[in-house]
Amino acid sequence: MFATLKALPRTVWLIGLISLINDAASDMLYPLIPLYLASVLMAGPRALGLIEGVAEAVASLLKLFSGVVVDRTRRSKPWIVFGYALAGFARPLIALVTAWPGVLAIRIADRIGKGLRSSPRDALLAASVPAEHRGLAFGLHRAMDNLGAVIGPALAALLLAYGVPLRDLFVWSLIPALLCLALALALREPPAAPHAAHAPFDWQIGQLPPHLRRYLVVVALFTLGNSSNMFLLLRARELGMSEAQIPLLWGAVSLVAALFSTPLSALSDRFGRQRLLLGGYLAYALSYFALAGLSTAGVWLYALFAFYGLFLAATEGVEKALVADLAPADRRGAAFGWFNLTAGIMLLPASLLFGALWQGAASWLAFVFSGLCAICAAALLRFWVFAGRCD
Repeated sequence: MFATLKALPRTVWLIGLISLINDAASDMLYPLIPLYLASVLMAGPRALGLIEGVAEAVASLLKLFSGVVVDRTRRSKPWIVFGYALAGFARPLIALVTAWPGVLAIRIADRIGKGLRSSPRDALLAASVPAEHRGLAFGLHRAMDNLGAVIGPALAALLLAYGVPLRDLFVWSLIPALLCLALALALREPPAAPHAAHAPFDWQIGQLPPHLRRYLVVVALFTLGNSSNMFLLLRARELGMSEAQIPLLWGAVSLVAALFSTPLSALSDRFGRQRLLLGGYLAYALSYFALAGLSTAGVWLYALFAFYGLFLAATEGVEKALVADLAPADRRGAAFGWFNLTAGIMLLPASLLFGALWQGAASWLAFVFSGLCAICAAALLRFWVFAGRCD
């Protein structure tokens, strides 16, 4: 695997490095936004919910738009450059706002950048490697992305410990924004395949291959049970874990995902995407059932969160590699757009339903429901999407 990893194209490594730097900057600031809203701008949870809900909805819709446009233009790089630049240069502006609507505008700009770059980036990544190395390439990207999610919070904690004012941290994020822009400008696109010069924009999901459409149904069902990860941290707090330990617990999840994303995703190149996804979905169900059954925090809770990190490592890269496998080359941008839209849109009802079950009944019931969704998604993947094949 290591020889193949070294031989991956320069574009794959550049995309991974950009994601690492961008996510380090993003995750350095993201946990601070609720604190900044509450302590500096005097805004409450309702404002935070509105900000994040609107921002994520905008990002989900734009992921489909940018994917379709990439199929039309056969150019990914301009969207990637503009997306990272918009997000990177918007974040430092939070230091200048004086009320929460300003944070809303900046978060929307940040998510517009994410929406415009995500599908083109995935399409460029898929086009840069042969099919037999897609799992490895997407796994490496997810590993570097998760490593950024470890570095960012650690850097924020270090700067705050040295007395850097909270507002100044947002200004510091301009440095990684400039680095991301420079690296994005250095990207090279592979030669475009011949295509009809005046092909119309095609937004219709019905034009995607049947196996891909079925797979999107599975993604929607699984995501219905895969609510915000904030609920995992809330469960840890409910079980008695201290507030100081909870960020470290989530940092450990990202570290496990970073370490294992590349080797586990590479296994899908050899043993098949479906096998890895089936194992990942079942691991998710097992971890949620176990979280439902715990009564106190302890060593088992740490083990379960590490196990959850393995689920992320086994699925995040493989899911996208499978999209690239199932989509025709000239519809790959739209395919990633529909995949990202499906996963993004379903997060809202997933989190609302999970929260309603938790608050209206009991936390264990919410976790059991999510586990059952994962089992049903695994069954559909095995016996419906691929008609019984698991290769």
